[in-house]
Amino acid sequence: MDTLKVRDAKDVEQVVRAAIAGDQPLEIIGHGSKRLIGQPMATNAVLDLSALDAVTSYEPNELIVTLQAGAPLSDVMSLIDSKNQQFAFEPVDTAPLLGTTGLGTVGGMIAAGLAGPRRVKAGGARDHLLGAHAVSGFGDSFKTGGKVVKNVTGYDLCKLLAGSWGTLAVMTEVTLKVMPKPEGERTLVLRRMCRPLRCARR
Repeated sequence: MDTLKVRDAKDVEQVVRAAIAGDQPLEIIGHGSKRLIGQPMATNAVLDLSALDAVTSYEPNELIVTLQAGAPLSDVMSLIDSKNQQFAFEPVDTAPLLGTTGLGTVGGMIAAGLAGPRRVKAGGARDHLLGAHAVSGFGDSFKTGGKVVKNVTGYDLCKLLAGSWGTLAVMTEVTLKVMPKPEGERTLVLRRMCRPLRCARR
C-alpha cells in the first residue's frame, strides 16, 4: 500500500487530483488511531496528514485555538491545559478499546466526531468547531466558518465535516473553541443493592 505524506494544503490538492485522475480512492489518516473502527478501506493508497502538525495560533483570552489537522491531540490538550483550559466535549480516548496507542490527531478527532460523557451538557465535537480549511473531492481548497462563534449567515458548512470520517473533504486546518477548566471535579459511583426479583421487569 502506498503511503503519501504531505507537507501542506498544496500537496493535499495534488494528491487528491492524482487520485481522481487514476480513479483511486484514498484512505485519510493522521496517526491511524481509529483505523480499526468500521470496515477496512478498499484502497491501495493512504493519504498521511501527520506532518501537518503545527499549532497555527492559540488565543487563550479569546478561547480559540487554530491547529493543523495532523497536530497530536495529546500535545494540544497539554498546551491548553497549561492555560487551565479544556475541550468541553471531552475527546474520547479509544486506545483501551481498540488496543492502539495515543489519542490520535485533532483532524481525526473532528473527522470521527466522537465525544465523551460531557457531551450531554457541552455538546459534541461539531458544536465546538468554529471553522476549517479543507480540500474537496475535486482537489480544490476551501475555507468554511471562521474564528468567532457567530461567523455564519446561512448554513454552517464546517459542521458537516465533523463525523464525516473524511468522506466529504480532507481537513488541513481547524479552529476550535476551548473553555475554562472547572475549579474542581468529582466522579461519583452509585451502586444500587436490591434483590433480583424486585429489580426484574414484569
